[in-house]
Amino acid sequence: MDQENNKGKKYDLAERTSVFSENLIEFCRSLETNRIDQTIIVQLVRSGTSIGANYMEATNGSSKKDFINKINICKKESQETKYWLRLVLKLCPDKKQKINILSTEVYELLLIFQKIISSSKRDKIEN
Repeated sequence: MDQENNKGKKYDLAERTSVFSENLIEFCRSLETNRIDQTIIVQLVRSGTSIGANYMEATNGSSKKDFINKINICKKESQETKYWLRLVLKLCPDKKQKINILSTEVYELLLIFQKIISSSKRDKIEN
């Protein structure tokens, strides 16, 4: 679902979610972990990479209802990813700057998915 951004350039949400996943994986690889930390990091990677995977499924949805359902999953995975990032910050306070960057991006994605859901539901009612 390409959109125009404020500067008139094409905006590719599929690319944005993929880049987020790549950055998240790179960040998680940089962490030194123990058994407890590893469990949290695995959860972070699962939820964070699921955002883009579900977005790709949404864009190939079989119906408007299917599309909205998958976007809802993207939103939920974004919220979960914020939670895991918060816990990783407790484990690795020295990584605060990078965690803040990832947290900001996932929050922006969450807002985008919420807007898509609201717009899709409104369009469904109007049609």
